[in-house]
Amino acid sequence: MLATDLREALRPLWRRFHAHRTLSMGKTGILFRLDHHGALTATDLAALERISHQAVAGAVRELEEMGLVSRSPDPADGRRVLITLTDSGRTRLISERSAGQEWLVHAITGGLSESERATLAAAVPLLNRLDAEGPG
Repeated sequence: MLATDLREALRPLWRRFHAHRTLSMGKTGILFRLDHHGALTATDLAALERISHQAVAGAVRELEEMGLVSRSPDPADGRRVLITLTDSGRTRLISERSAGQEWLVHAITGGLSESERATLAAAVPLLNRLDAEGPG
C-alpha cells in the first residue's frame, strides 16, 4: 500500500534529519508559527499546530523559561495573553531549522543522480499538498 510504503520510507529520514535538533518538534513548530504569524494566543497556536491547548500551554511555559518567547496582555483585549517570539527565540529557530540540513544536502547531492534529484524535486509540491489537503 502506498501510504504504508511512504510512511516507512520517510520514518528513518525524519529521524536522521532531526537527530541534531535540541527542541521537540512541537516546540520548534510553536517558534515557527510565531515567527511566521507574529504574536498569537495559545488557542491560536493550538489550532495552527493541531495540538491541545494544554500541550501548547506547557510548551509555551518551557519556551518562556528558556527566554525564547514572552507573554504579554493583548492590548485589544486584556483578558487574552499574546505569545511573542523573542530575539533569542528567532536565533534558536534558525539553528533548529538548519539542524540536519548539511546531512540532507549531502545525501541529495552526493547520493542521487540528476534525474533522481529532479524526481525528488517534483515530489515536493505533492508532499506539501498531502499536508494541506489531508484530514485533521
